Amino acid sequence: MERSAAPGPERLFDAHRFPAGGFVLLALLLYAPVGLCLLVLRLFIGVHVFLVSCILPDGTLRRLIVRVMCSVLGLFVQQSSPRLRDAAVQVYIANHVTHFDHNVISLLTSCNTPALNGAPGFICWSRGFMELGVTGSRAELVDSLKAYSSHRGNPPLLLFPEEAATNGRAGLLRFSSWPFSILDVVQPVALQVQRPLIAVSVADSSWITELFWTFFVPFTVYQVRWMPSVPRRAEELSEDFALRVQELLAMELGVVSTRLTAADKAEHMKRLRHTSHLPFAPASSQPLAARLRMPSSLSGIGSFAPEDTRFTTMAQQVKEVLPHVPLEVIRTDLAQTNCVDTTIANLLEGRVPFFPESEAGTDLPAPSTSWAASASGIQGSVALPSSKPATKQFAKSPMERHLSLQERKRALYDYARRRFAEKHGAARAGGSP
Repeated sequence: MERSAAPGPERLFDAHRFPAGGFVLLALLLYAPVGLCLLVLRLFIGVHVFLVSCILPDGTLRRLIVRVMCSVLGLFVQQSSPRLRDAAVQVYIANHVTHFDHNVISLLTSCNTPALNGAPGFICWSRGFMELGVTGSRAELVDSLKAYSSHRGNPPLLLFPEEAATNGRAGLLRFSSWPFSILDVVQPVALQVQRPLIAVSVADSSWITELFWTFFVPFTVYQVRWMPSVPRRAEELSEDFALRVQELLAMELGVVSTRLTAADKAEHMKRLRHTSHLPFAPASSQPLAARLRMPSSLSGIGSFAPEDTRFTTMAQQVKEVLPHVPLEVIRTDLAQTNCVDTTIANLLEGRVPFFPESEAGTDLPAPSTSWAASASGIQGSVALPSSKPATKQFAKSPMERHLSLQERKRALYDYARRRFAEKHGAARAGGSP
């Protein structure tokens, strides 16, 4: 059986809350008056749920009452294989789908989730997080959690090694290793969430916005599946332990175990926000990256031909200014920026990593992801105006070192713009009658 390819970030995170299908949008529009009434009613009921959970002590009775009241709020919690829950395990490991995963699992068993982000205080406590008072490194956090787990009277820890929520349909983010440094035995918990009409969670949405949408929809179903506890193998590193548990959890959920991290999610959302601020968007619903990879034999067929020709021309224009940059890298960034100048700036300033291509009779520097690689590639072929040729030795004179990093970047960018303007200005002049 062949392993399926790892999905990209666009499949792991939902950027839009509403579906694309016309029938579902119509159903959502018809349901909107009912949803607004439910939202107002559930807000008042939610206050009572919060007060009850604060007044009653932690125990079976409280979890039962709050779970019944949450069903009125549209939150239904189901669990599978509860007998597999190990009372001796002090660390639960779960995948992350919504802002309320820890609240849902706490309706089934006593557990605490430490607050990793956000300011401590009433909001943090009211959301059900445990404050440890640790604001330093992960090493300090692990030491604090080890001290917490050493007291057998404390409830187990519920940790989310992905450190960011996904849509739960395509794959898991790479597990951080620090949750697996606390104890040598963990118990995985598989979590799946379903709801009608709208997406379960939107990647760039706040918890209060998700709460309102949870009260708006008819219901949200949380399916919790307990898995057998997993001990650490002899001399197994925390990174290997985390990877093994991630693979087991991915198999249970029927998704792919990826190597993407929470930082990749942040970068993906940054690119999406940048694309949404562009003055115009592509006319076709087909992704630009897919059209840029379309075979040249098909470029003249169908209604996409003018669009494909335009982006091919844009990619070639960037290639002429930065000949050492691979064409595929240029096309990928153009699919995001839709602008020649922005792509040139991204490549010069190191926002897009690439391995420089060798030009005829020119030796390339070592592969790099920084803008310095771009600078050395340009300076190796044509010397920059009003600047001295690059040397491998550190300049002895302070005047020669006066040109700062930002000035060099600005000089490179101005040079690229001038080269682009001169080349295409000459082309237009030569083609005029």
